[in-house]
Amino acid sequence: MKRTYIIAEIGINHQGDINIAKRLIDIAAASGCDAVKFQKRNPDVCVPEEQKSKPRSWQGEDMTYLEYKYKIEFGKEEYDEIDRYCKQQNIAWSASPWDLDSLEFLAQYDIPFIKIPSAMITNEDLMFAAKRTGKKVIISTGMSTFAEVERAIVILKLPGDTAETLRPFNLNETADNNFAVLHCNSTYPAPVDELNLSAITTLKDRFKCEVGYSGHEMLLGTTVSSVLLGATILERHITLDRNMEGSDHSGSVTPHGLFKLVSGVRELEQAFGDGKITVTESEKPVRKKLRG
Repeated sequence: MKRTYIIAEIGINHQGDINIAKRLIDIAAASGCDAVKFQKRNPDVCVPEEQKSKPRSWQGEDMTYLEYKYKIEFGKEEYDEIDRYCKQQNIAWSASPWDLDSLEFLAQYDIPFIKIPSAMITNEDLMFAAKRTGKKVIISTGMSTFAEVERAIVILKLPGDTAETLRPFNLNETADNNFAVLHCNSTYPAPVDELNLSAITTLKDRFKCEVGYSGHEMLLGTTVSSVLLGATILERHITLDRNMEGSDHSGSVTPHGLFKLVSGVRELEQAFGDGKITVTESEKPVRKKLRG
């Protein structure tokens, strides 16, 4: 079984505080995760005009929604520190760009992949631009139709980087496979009966590409079991406390849960085996004793 690549999604659960971000990096590194991931936005571009002036309370302070988005947004000073700190902790990092400005910002760092969030896989300008970086592109499929997922994968698979290449395409023909697709349900937290983990198999069979799972459910076992269905990348949001202020904490894993999740995946990898029916080395003395 291929070793599962585990991403601890910090996202915006750092609350705009670099010290909280570092604590979450520490937890992810100590638990054995391969990478941490953040989210990067230009709020002026990402926040719809009709929402910018809406009132928002954040940590006891009244402000507009646009001001709130800036409060929790890291800039170059913070990302320089994240880059330095992750190297010190021997863990990779990346971020999800929500706009072209943020993608250009992230391109200045030596990150192993670009993650396009579920909300943005229909943004074709962003998809093409992410592909042009030459880095591995990972997308999530939450709240998307099959047709939307297929079109996003065609963009990533086809050679070239212009919209004119979006011709009728046999997904089995020679193509660029420097990407991965994560099955996802975008509800926070996601209802267990809507996880549809068997879609991991559907994606693998249809698109012949690397497939993973981005989970937002409260449970851990469902995420671990996705590895048995063929997920080779796992992504889960992490938090210091699910009761912290903010929309993503309720679907996040606590520090204790993250350690259990990673150890569960690594135990499954060890236990998976090759499927051959044999007498194992540890069984041989038992066999001799009990069968003579």
